[in-house]
Amino acid sequence: MDARVHSPAAAAPESAGATRPAESGLVFDNAFARLPGVFYARVAPTPLPDPYLVAKSDAAAARLGLVPTRFDDTDFVAALTGSKPLAGADPLAAVYSGHQFGVYVPRLGDGRALLLGEVVGPGGERWEMQLKGAGKTPYSRMGDGRAVLRSSIREFLASEAMHGLGIPTTRALAVTGSDYPVVRETVETAAVVTRLAPSFVRFGSFEYFYWTEQHDALKQLADFIIDRFYPEARATTQPYLALLEQVAVSIRAQPVAVRVDEHLLSGDNPVSDPA
Repeated sequence: MDARVHSPAAAAPESAGATRPAESGLVFDNAFARLPGVFYARVAPTPLPDPYLVAKSDAAAARLGLVPTRFDDTDFVAALTGSKPLAGADPLAAVYSGHQFGVYVPRLGDGRALLLGEVVGPGGERWEMQLKGAGKTPYSRMGDGRAVLRSSIREFLASEAMHGLGIPTTRALAVTGSDYPVVRETVETAAVVTRLAPSFVRFGSFEYFYWTEQHDALKQLADFIIDRFYPEARATTQPYLALLEQVAVSIRAQPVAVRVDEHLLSGDNPVSDPA
């Protein structure tokens, strides 16, 4: 982890414009991005100035076929910060709704997260790659779309610790930082967490299309999840009921016990079971 102390910079981020994409050697096959646009909004990350690497997970990187030295590439670090396009990526923010603290919110969506795309690892595993803190999206509401270094380090450590304990969760590939100031209770500095999961489709993705009565889209989303993660449900007489039952089974007692401390099991929890 980079132990440098940075003073907030005053300059605003510049647009990446027609910057040449960073090469990474990652193999992208962006299945979710091939679904109709009703499921997401395409939006580019908002660049941060002078990005630097804070921390990385070599174990998570290996699942994607990344060698540790890839993180020495300043262009790749910039791409993980949203400051440079990543070759093969197709950034988008997904729409969803859900219940938070007992209150239904009609439209949440990825307010500060962007799905870069889906990477096919060397063993054929498929991992969606997401940037958290990469700027505003159509779903940001009153937020600034940013994350701060303090909470990003905490998420990185908690994510990899839970994985080490055998608890299915998203993986943290890296944390990158910038001196760009972000206002919370005090002025802090910006950071971006690069997260991995088999899918970032959430409970709230289904809730959104159910409550807005977009039943064709609801069925298409269910078919997408069944075919990719629960193919055995397709062989049953009621595949959508079988999907619901199998998702319920995958919510194991151990991760739920950990989430109790978070006081929230909401519509933005993923449907798939991370490895």
